[in-house]
Amino acid sequence: MKQLMLGNAAAARGLFEAGCEFVSSYPGTPSTEITEEAAKFKELYCEWAPNEKVALESAFGACLAGRRSFCGMKHVGLNVAADPLYTMSYTGVNAGLVIGVADDPGMHSSQNEQDSRHHAIASKVPMIEPSDAEEARRFAAMAFEISEKFDTPVLYKMCTRVAHSQSITETVERVVPEHKAYEKNIQKYVMAPANAIRRHPFVEQRMKDIEAWSETSGINRIEKASSGAASVLGAEAGKAGIITSSTSYQYVKEVFGDSVSILKLGMVNPLPANMIRKFVEGLDVIVVVEELDPIIEQFCRGLELGVKIYGKDILPLCGEFSQNIIAAAFKKEVHEGKKLDVNIPVRPPIMCAGCPHRGMFYALNKLKVTVFGDIGCYTLGSVAPLSAMDVTLCMGASFSGLHGWNKSAGAEHEKKSVAVIGDSTFMHSGMTGLASIAYNQSNSTVIILDNSITGMTGHQQNPTTGKNLYGDPAGKVNLEALARAMGINRVRVVDPYNMAECEEAVKEEINVEEPSLIISRRPCALLKEVKHKPPLVVDADKCRSCKMCMKIGCPAIAMKGGKANIDETLCTGCGVCSQMCKFDALKAQ
Repeated sequence: MKQLMLGNAAAARGLFEAGCEFVSSYPGTPSTEITEEAAKFKELYCEWAPNEKVALESAFGACLAGRRSFCGMKHVGLNVAADPLYTMSYTGVNAGLVIGVADDPGMHSSQNEQDSRHHAIASKVPMIEPSDAEEARRFAAMAFEISEKFDTPVLYKMCTRVAHSQSITETVERVVPEHKAYEKNIQKYVMAPANAIRRHPFVEQRMKDIEAWSETSGINRIEKASSGAASVLGAEAGKAGIITSSTSYQYVKEVFGDSVSILKLGMVNPLPANMIRKFVEGLDVIVVVEELDPIIEQFCRGLELGVKIYGKDILPLCGEFSQNIIAAAFKKEVHEGKKLDVNIPVRPPIMCAGCPHRGMFYALNKLKVTVFGDIGCYTLGSVAPLSAMDVTLCMGASFSGLHGWNKSAGAEHEKKSVAVIGDSTFMHSGMTGLASIAYNQSNSTVIILDNSITGMTGHQQNPTTGKNLYGDPAGKVNLEALARAMGINRVRVVDPYNMAECEEAVKEEINVEEPSLIISRRPCALLKEVKHKPPLVVDADKCRSCKMCMKIGCPAIAMKGGKANIDETLCTGCGVCSQMCKFDALKAQ
């Protein structure tokens, strides 16, 4: 049956059709919907793990039990999962194991623009890369076949545009292969040095075998030009062809159609050397069109093909591509599109109206403390006018960074610095940082911004919410008890809507001579179960136009006609702004 599908939904459909039975992931844009869509199939067990490392290790355990398994994450999540990945390359698998990783060229929702193909190369694991939703569906099944045929985990690489665009797919029925019985094999699965050293030659030979397979499997294909090889770089350059993959292939096809010969790669590690050599026969020039790093380009240069090779010398190294970027690189017509006559104001990202983090961030800004931040929607606390964050590195780094800062910078800095982290990120990788603070006894004040959900990626559950992926009751971590069990004796909970309470708590805790934890607890304002108060109103007669209410950066407040104005469609009645007003001009209805 043909359907219009989102790339991530098609990937989930492919998992279902291939007989996958176990899915463990950590949410991360642009990969999140793969697992959310997979959870709609009752035949698949799906879960959110505390982090990507745990998710991949869980999927590995399930594949050893003979069930096809999947683990999904975004590109920076693969850094967290790299520890088990690199050794799984040596152990191999039992039933198929597919690892979905979604890159984010253009950094739409990420702190870096890394290229996950480097992990595939370094770990010596095959990587396949669909270019649209239909390939996302088909490649999921193919990934399991590769995994079982070659005894390897398989990296399944998406990118933002493939994950979040739609195209026609043709679904098929689900087929569950016979479960593979687990057989004890210490030499294969116990990676002590004496066993691991014997597995390394297997890994090297496996990559050669997979490369040979990819040459004839159809996962890579040559598309001949409709009328010979075009001179895409001008007649003086000679006959040219293009090597590309993923969403770049779609852009090339939109710009050139069938007028140029293309080697379309579906497997990007290992790369098919013989097919590349065959492709360049009769060509004078090849152009490698790939987003981010020149991995295919450098591989082609190493083959000494005897043709001129272009790549990053005419195409950008940074950011995602588009049809116009490809067209401009080849000196083709660039379409500007249509422009609106209205000058639309810029809308920078900002915390939502009623966000429970706003009160705490205002207190931190007011106290002029150095704030070690972390990854989550609360990273927006760094945005003006709050500007209450000094550094954000990676998941869990805030607590660890503050510990090192306080141990190194001296007592004068201990009284002027804190770290913040969300409840989901704390469970992901903040616990070890807190353990280090308790164990090594730095006078560090850390704050868990507990909004009772994983907010940044669209409200996924986590181990602190008491619900699993399906919303059913689940084990719930008690943050206060956990912190005390880890050796933190000073633990207090504050309501971030109470700004005086937040300020008082921070003042007190940064001045004690021991580690301390503040839990700023109130659920995300966007949760369906959260009941809001009526929107506030402005008493224009009392408003002195001092703009103090504007200093919290709430999008529901604006100045109109010289007076404060509250947008009733946005205001949640949280009352934070009313605590800013010295003239009692902001009131509940």
